[in-house]
Amino acid sequence: LLCQAAETPGGEKEAEATNTKWWQGQQQKHPTRSGKCVLSGWWENDLGSKMLVSTVDRQGNFTGTYHTAVSSTGKPIKPCTLVGSQHLDKDGQCTFGFTVNWEKFSDSTAVFVGQCFAGDGGKEVLKTSWLLREKVDSESSDWKAT
Repeated sequence: LLCQAAETPGGEKEAEATNTKWWQGQQQKHPTRSGKCVLSGWWENDLGSKMLVSTVDRQGNFTGTYHTAVSSTGKPIKPCTLVGSQHLDKDGQCTFGFTVNWEKFSDSTAVFVGQCFAGDGGKEVLKTSWLLREKVDSESSDWKAT
């Protein structure tokens, strides 16, 4: 679950799960949204990870930065680039997906898919599912890589 968050990233421990909820923070108000979800801005999930999504272009494409709260590597966590696409529809309750390459501290890649929901009072919630693929040494180890 992803939720729009405050202006600065921070982190806490993230549970091992494939479903995540993100929500809007108190400092991200968009008075002209009129019930439509807008992905651009800071988002924080219920597990402590944060992301910044840049402006979504007319084709629905966007980039941003993901600040994970956890890592299984012994290396320091660093923000990583995300690249995504949003399905643009009239009601604003859009589906989207993005990929994060953890190139700065891990040999893994994660993909997220989800939908944005605009609730009462302009609160936006992103419901997502994700997969993480880690590099393995051989094809016989493939089963434990995702």
